[in-house]
Amino acid sequence: MDAIKAYRKALMETIDKAFDTQEENLRAAAELLKEATLSGHNIFGFGCSHAALPILELYYRTGGMATINPVRAPGLCLDVDPATMTSQMERMRDYGRVIVDGQPLGEGDVIIVHSVSGRNNVSTDVALRAKEKGAKVIVLTNLEMSKAVTSRHPDGLKLYEVGDIVIDNCGCIGDASINIPGVPEKVAPTSTAVAAALLNAVMAQAVALITEAGAVAPVFVSANVDGGDEHNKEMLKAYGDHIFYM
Repeated sequence: MDAIKAYRKALMETIDKAFDTQEENLRAAAELLKEATLSGHNIFGFGCSHAALPILELYYRTGGMATINPVRAPGLCLDVDPATMTSQMERMRDYGRVIVDGQPLGEGDVIIVHSVSGRNNVSTDVALRAKEKGAKVIVLTNLEMSKAVTSRHPDGLKLYEVGDIVIDNCGCIGDASINIPGVPEKVAPTSTAVAAALLNAVMAQAVALITEAGAVAPVFVSANVDGGDEHNKEMLKAYGDHIFYM
C-alpha cells in the first residue's frame, strides 16, 4: 500500500469538500473579523490540546492578522506532561468560564473556538461564557463526529449548538482518515491541516474586506525579510490596544 498517496487523496478530498460546502460560513466568519477590526473590538481564538494548534498558527504569524489573540490556559496545551492531562482538563466543568473571565473579552468582540468533537465541557463553556459577555462565537468542528457522540456537558450541549457561525471541517468520525492493511486502527488525521487551511482562508478574506473598506489591515510580514521588523513595529503601534500576547 502507498500510504502517502492514500493520505494525500483523503486530505485533499476533505479540504475540497470543506471549501466547497462551507464557503458561506467562511465568508460570514470573515465578516465578523472585519467588523470587529473596523469597530475597534478584539479577536480571540481557543482550542484544547491538538485543537489549539490551528489557533496558534494564526497568531504572531507571517502573513497573518496581528490582532488574533490566542487564549491559553494551564493544562490544556500540549506543553504539559503527562499529555493525558489535556484530555482530563478539557472535561472539567466550568473551567471554560474561568478562562474567558480572565480575558479582556466583551461586547462586540469575536472568538474562534475549535474542537473536533465539540463534546467536552471546556470548549462549550468558553463559547457559552463568551456569548454571555456579548461576543460573537465562530465554531470550527467536525459535524459528523459531533452528532455521532454524546455530550459531556452537564446541560447536554455540544459546541456546534452554541456558535453564531459554525464551520464544518468535513472530516470523518474519529479524525484518522486511512486504513492500512494489517493495522486495526485508522491512521493519519486530517483535522489540523484542514482547520489551518480554513482559518487562514477566513483571515485572508477578512484582510481583503478591511482593505476594501479603506482601512490598513493589521498584517505581519516576516521578521526575516529586510524591513520586516520595522513594518511589524508599526503594526504593533497601530493596533497595540487589541494585541494581548506581547
